[in-house]
Amino acid sequence: MGKITRSLEELVGNTPLFEPVRYEENHKLLSKVLVKLEWFNASGSIKARAALNMLVEAEKEGKIHPGDTIVEATSGNTGIALATFAAARGYKFKAFLEDGSSQERFDILKAYGAEPALQSDIPSIKALMDRDELSMDGIIEGVRNYSEEHGYYFINQMENEHNPEAHYRTTGPEIWDQTDGKTDIFVAMAGTGGTLLGTARYLKEKNPSLKVVGVQADEASRIGSGSGQDAIDGVAPFRNVPTRFTTPFMLNSGDQYDEVIEVSSLKASQTAKELLASDGLFLGSSAAGAFTAAEELALRPENAGKNIVVIAPDDGTKYMSLNLYK
Repeated sequence: MGKITRSLEELVGNTPLFEPVRYEENHKLLSKVLVKLEWFNASGSIKARAALNMLVEAEKEGKIHPGDTIVEATSGNTGIALATFAAARGYKFKAFLEDGSSQERFDILKAYGAEPALQSDIPSIKALMDRDELSMDGIIEGVRNYSEEHGYYFINQMENEHNPEAHYRTTGPEIWDQTDGKTDIFVAMAGTGGTLLGTARYLKEKNPSLKVVGVQADEASRIGSGSGQDAIDGVAPFRNVPTRFTTPFMLNSGDQYDEVIEVSSLKASQTAKELLASDGLFLGSSAAGAFTAAEELALRPENAGKNIVVIAPDDGTKYMSLNLYK
């Protein structure tokens, strides 16, 4: 009998690196754009890596035991990943999602037996929103206080070092091996910053001349912008924005990235639809944003012949209620 997988944890990592050759030809790209297809992870996104690592390390440290309730503030994918492994390892899970998160995220969390709620359901966070004083610190403090009041464990991806550690230990080495050490530029959007910083740290150690490019949504493409267009959700701006909106990892990153590119959700939607038509690549919102930035890099003459690796955190399944593919 062939190999049988008996734990979803065996299905985290070792995701493929895909080159959309027809899109490259259609747009006359000068570089190869290699897309890390992270929806092949159990739970359907790159957040499986950090979620599983944070759970396992919390168990090792004696902070959680089966039957406990785990709490997280999330834009969706980390929550879904935690719900997946919480169910598999015998925990209860409650997720506080960003206001404006897609309906699919709520429905998926409920299917896993998790309890989804909005961050604004926490009175202290709602008060900050009402005063237009919302900050990352305020969200962390609000969810931490809620967890302590109820005797729950706040896993806190925004400050948990086992988040970027997962990418230093797995995502970075996989990319290096898959490109035979020929990675010239690494591109990713940032939510907590765990993926960008953890992966970049490993790749920079292997190739100090490697260029790291962080990608953020432009002002009109952010949640709560009031622009009327869809936001690129699941990510947070980190350059040229008030520090209260910056995640702790990115705030303390010491500019471990070499360049920041801003992208529009409208351009990302166009890119997503073209990639689906040309190569059958079904990208999620932030993946389309990151690829849009990678395309810009691939058209620069100085990058001709280089390998650009871009992270695709998830596929388009959770975005069908939005305008990404309309």
